[in-house]
Amino acid sequence: MDHFSSKDMALSAQKKILSRMATKSSVQMFIDDTTSEILDELYRVSKGYSGNKTEAQKVIKDLVKIAVKIGLLFRNNRFSTEELGIATDFKKKLHQGAMTAISFYEVDFTFDNGVMSELLTSCRDLLLKLVNTHLTPKSHNRISHVFNHYSDPELLTKLYDPSGTFRPNLTKICKGLDKLMEDGTI
Repeated sequence: MDHFSSKDMALSAQKKILSRMATKSSVQMFIDDTTSEILDELYRVSKGYSGNKTEAQKVIKDLVKIAVKIGLLFRNNRFSTEELGIATDFKKKLHQGAMTAISFYEVDFTFDNGVMSELLTSCRDLLLKLVNTHLTPKSHNRISHVFNHYSDPELLTKLYDPSGTFRPNLTKICKGLDKLMEDGTI
């Protein structure tokens, strides 16, 4: 049987084009200012932690590509009812992670890298389950790369050090997360 769908082909082309144009200027067409500011701070944290500008850029680029592709899948109604349930679980877990991140920031010395790492790992697993049949293994690797990077207990410990160099970045990240929660984005 010859199966051809112009809708599938168009979606595939959109994903391909978007994955190639994940630059700061093009991202602003798809990502709001608050999210963009959070991404900028995450980049600074990654660059400061790893000491590697290229790796920090790759992590953020991977994150943006995944976010845009998943947004594209949602807009094109590609998820089944079961997958939409997984998406709801992911959003709840992401919301819980944001609330936990803010709580750890607001109350010094309450940070537990095990809790934060586990929340991020759970988010990664739910996201991989959601996109399992929709995205390529390369995209799955991007998801793992991003979540594994930010769930690194050593990175998290340095990020949440009340007198550490990343405190200003964490302040901006948490203020952005708080705004996204107020807006109902996460």
